Amino acid sequence: MLHKTLLLLFLLVAVLASCTRDESVTAAVGPAEATGRARPDAAMNPHVGPNLPVVAPEGDDLSGRLVIDGSSTVFPITEAASRAFQRFAPKVEVHLGVSGTGGGFKKFCRGEIDISDASRPIKQSESKRCAEAGVEFVEIPIAFDGLSLVVHRSNHWAECMTLAELHRLWAPESEDEVRSWRQVRPSWPAEPLVLYAPGRDSGTFDYFTRAVVGEEGTARNDFVGSEDDYLLAQEIAGDPRGFGFFGYAYYREYQEQLGLVAVDNGTGCVAPSPDSIADGRYRPLSRPVFLYFSRSALERPEVRAFAEFFLANAEILVDQVKYVPLPPRAYELATDRLARRLPGSVFQGGSQVGMSISSILEIEASTVSSP
Repeated sequence: MLHKTLLLLFLLVAVLASCTRDESVTAAVGPAEATGRARPDAAMNPHVGPNLPVVAPEGDDLSGRLVIDGSSTVFPITEAASRAFQRFAPKVEVHLGVSGTGGGFKKFCRGEIDISDASRPIKQSESKRCAEAGVEFVEIPIAFDGLSLVVHRSNHWAECMTLAELHRLWAPESEDEVRSWRQVRPSWPAEPLVLYAPGRDSGTFDYFTRAVVGEEGTARNDFVGSEDDYLLAQEIAGDPRGFGFFGYAYYREYQEQLGLVAVDNGTGCVAPSPDSIADGRYRPLSRPVFLYFSRSALERPEVRAFAEFFLANAEILVDQVKYVPLPPRAYELATDRLARRLPGSVFQGGSQVGMSISSILEIEASTVSSP
């Protein structure tokens, strides 16, 4: 026991000493860089901070390969987790990709990846595709996010928008009718606007369209789309006409270059913040995000160790990348579900508009009695 404690202390000292050498971690997680993401240099990336997790994975000789793909919203969380994990398990190769939630599930159901990042629950059609391919999964909610509406820094008029205005702006019938800010609200200037959004394979796009337009995946087509939220943030930051949306962590990273638009759902203007996302005031644009683990992949020691490591340190990792952690009890219940490899989704499938942190806790608690 003493030997193990001393070993852990030695590893923690080594971790802290390596905080100035993020280049080596980037090389270890290198495949993430191969996705062509226009992201900040790793040494400046706030996703890789000094507040590293302290619960080390079991086993000093872990090796093997992890493949993770899917949501760009969830990417910062799994990137931070991968970097932290590899400090303790440097022999494990971690390959990170960003194909969007829908794109990730396509790869996941083909058995090409071990873990799928998802910014919405799996759809019934995707579950069916996985079942037909013999791919079983364990679904784990990991955090809460608030979709952030952003404009160029020079835009000083669009400080708050109602849900009706957002619907008018994004509905399919608005494609040839709403092309200037004045057409959104008569008191705003007659400046042209350019819309930016995650691509149609994105769970964030699915959620936003269901919450704002009323039907998942339904929106006007004349927007600039990308599965890479870093690119979206940079494009809007450079376009005075721009308006778009993406995950809260990306706004936090680029907040000096972007303007934030609050949402009025009928109870007044509310902007996303850790408090407004956590207590449910920022609705309907707050939502849970997930990891999906392949049950067969969890039989491999390196995948199982990563999953356990992630949940043991989830609260720190999620907070580190500026999303909202779930209550500790939710992570305990998720750990129980992971340990029992409980298959399938406990959600109805697809985007779950209006879900709160308390409802996530209730859903997680309901799995305790599952076989």
